[in-house]
Amino acid sequence: MAQSRSTDRGLTAAQAALRLAKYGPNAIDAPRRAGAIGLYARQFKSPLVLILIVASVVSLVATEWVDAGVVLVIVLGSTILGFVQEYIASNAVERLRSQVTIRALVVRDGIELMLPSAEVVPGDVVRLSAGSLVPADGLVLEAKDFFVSQAVLTGETFPVEKMPGTVAPAAGLTERSNCVFMGTSVRSGTARVLVAATGKQSVFGQIAGKLALRPALTEFERGIQRFGYLLTRIMLVMVMTVLAINIFMAKPPIESLLFALALAVGLAPELLPAIISVTLSHGAKRMARLGVIVRRLNSIENLGSMDVLCTDKTGTLTAGVVQLDAAADVAGRPSAEVLRLACINAQFQTGMANPLDDAVSCAGKKAGVDLATVSKVDEIPYDFVRKSLSVVAADAAGVRTLVTKGALSNVLAMCDRVRDGKAEAALDAAARAQIEASYDGWSTEGFRVLGVASRVVEQRSASYSRVDETGMCFEGFLLFLDPPKDDVRQTLTDLAQRGVQLKMITGDNHKVARHIAQAIGLPVEVTLTGDRLNAMSDEALLHAAQHATVFAEVDPNQKERIILALRKTGHVVGYMGDGINDAPALHSADVGISVDTAVDVAKDAADFVLLRKDLTILRAGIDEGRMVFANTLKYILTTISANFGNMFSMAVASVLLPFLPLLASQILLNNFMSDIPAAAIASDTVDAEWVQKPRRWDTAFIRDYMVLFGLVSSVFDFLTFGALLWLFHATPEEFRTGWFIESLLTELVIALVVRTRGPFWRSRPGNLLLASTAAIIVLALALPYLPFVSIFGFVPLPAPVVLAMVVLTLAYVAAAEVAKRFFYLRR
Repeated sequence: MAQSRSTDRGLTAAQAALRLAKYGPNAIDAPRRAGAIGLYARQFKSPLVLILIVASVVSLVATEWVDAGVVLVIVLGSTILGFVQEYIASNAVERLRSQVTIRALVVRDGIELMLPSAEVVPGDVVRLSAGSLVPADGLVLEAKDFFVSQAVLTGETFPVEKMPGTVAPAAGLTERSNCVFMGTSVRSGTARVLVAATGKQSVFGQIAGKLALRPALTEFERGIQRFGYLLTRIMLVMVMTVLAINIFMAKPPIESLLFALALAVGLAPELLPAIISVTLSHGAKRMARLGVIVRRLNSIENLGSMDVLCTDKTGTLTAGVVQLDAAADVAGRPSAEVLRLACINAQFQTGMANPLDDAVSCAGKKAGVDLATVSKVDEIPYDFVRKSLSVVAADAAGVRTLVTKGALSNVLAMCDRVRDGKAEAALDAAARAQIEASYDGWSTEGFRVLGVASRVVEQRSASYSRVDETGMCFEGFLLFLDPPKDDVRQTLTDLAQRGVQLKMITGDNHKVARHIAQAIGLPVEVTLTGDRLNAMSDEALLHAAQHATVFAEVDPNQKERIILALRKTGHVVGYMGDGINDAPALHSADVGISVDTAVDVAKDAADFVLLRKDLTILRAGIDEGRMVFANTLKYILTTISANFGNMFSMAVASVLLPFLPLLASQILLNNFMSDIPAAAIASDTVDAEWVQKPRRWDTAFIRDYMVLFGLVSSVFDFLTFGALLWLFHATPEEFRTGWFIESLLTELVIALVVRTRGPFWRSRPGNLLLASTAAIIVLALALPYLPFVSIFGFVPLPAPVVLAMVVLTLAYVAAAEVAKRFFYLRR
């Protein structure tokens, strides 16, 4: 405390402000966000932009000043276009992410305040409890049954206990029992911690800085990567072949090199990174309006690809408004004493706030339970092994009573006696059978049943612990009811129609889970319990997990095991949870979903945060994910349909013709002009069929699409060559101008054809796509007649030539429609 110049009352507001200015925000990745200059500079990391710069350098060396200038202008235009799109997108996403903030309970000026974790500074005193994400490195000042999961740093499977004390200065991370570390999470208990290091000065920050690890690629990103490899191979073969043949045929080497480089640029979808960024940001903004905040942008496509959704029942399938239906004694009669003991336990516990304790406290107030003469002495916090929580309380006479509330089987295991009226009786086999029979009956009716036990304990100065939870008297039952949501049946139907199978994973009793599943219309083919899971090998679970729809009585590690088994069988798995026990499963799922009211560790592990716990808004989020996927795929299909065919035709023509079919500057201008409406695909409307089932990346589909539509495009290119050479006897300049118009028109109209699986006239494009396409078509037809276009090598064309190019384009649209119908019929 002295070294940090702090006190038990924490820092003052003024001290905290000075330290925040000195040490900076308590964040690892805050500085990583690129500013406008950094984002623009990043555009030049693209291999395609580097190719263009090399081309301009080659032109400058060869004193081809005009070509060099044209290429540099196109580089500037392309990078500005990409920069503007990404800058707007990144700002929008940053605003959305700021809506979900991880917070910490900090003592400032002697007052406990809930502050954003980024504002925590060295010297702060922080209070931690089960479910808290440790905001910074610190020393434990006080602790009560305080267990922390630090697998993120040490790989330890089980939580480790932390307590005040001293350790050797050279102690390793696993030996520092008096320290907590940023990024770890509290599994049980409570503690008061003095912050020692924040942000990049923390152990987690130093490791992250050294490794600079990227998040694992999503399935869509892996697909984009494979697509990039495919295009690169095609590009290298085509460019090297064309360059070698042109040089062999004694064509000008500089022109041939520039032509080959322009082919490479023309073949590639260079706006793809910007298109992906824009479609994702548009999707994130639309999802935010629906109540879904996107924390990890690249997970949106995974949400659209999801075909299995695993979720807890409370608040998702049920109303989430838990009510205490009854506090009953062993015979099942209402009991005021059981309610009083439950209120002592619920009111004095200081761990995670939970709806069960809220329901007990509410029922106690209605019943007039008075705890004014009761004082808390100690607490044994909840953990996932005991599945119970105990409070030691003293009455007015100073008599101390240990009151335990928790899972019935666990509470019964602590007891050797049972309450019979005012007397106590031995907990024999007959009494145990009666208790279990009552429990089974209530569970079958859908009640969640907890047990309550107590015993008088001796007075002592030392704290109480789990070893004191023995020799107790079983007092009775607490019956909680959380009815199914009214609209959940329709939501499940909607998800099933979209190809998403729902699975319930809960820690509740299997009879309660089964009752809820039947009540909401969830088919219960197989119910797997935690005990059965423990007895299964991983191979057996792979088969069982696919057929089971209800998993009950499972612990956090078993939830994670279920998710991994489903993923290994080829499913894209989403997991929805809001508790500390959900964090491992949220990390393991393809799509982690939490809610704004979740514990910090759950929100931190999630890809998406719902502003309310409702499957209806999640269903709308799935639709948005599929629309994002659809628009990204539209851009890829548009570019490969036209670009591959045009570049292939150009490569062949460069070999057969005595002149280059297009100049390098013309290829690049063509590419740039077609990219302008292509950028509008990001906000295009999406046909209903795109959201009817999960879509997954299919490289074979894209390859076949490229070949078929590339061939159709090439056929019309060759028809254009024939018309220009043999029908109109075009000069080289007229040939290039005529083919420039035809190739640009086909690239523009093909976007309207391939954006839908049905006839293009039945699907209206988005306003921006339609308007920008029309504008570029008009510009393309007017281009040869504009002043200064001679710099690109264009010449005015006779009207019949222009008319022929338009007719060929219309014929190409008809042929593309036929090819599209043929393609989808075969799939």
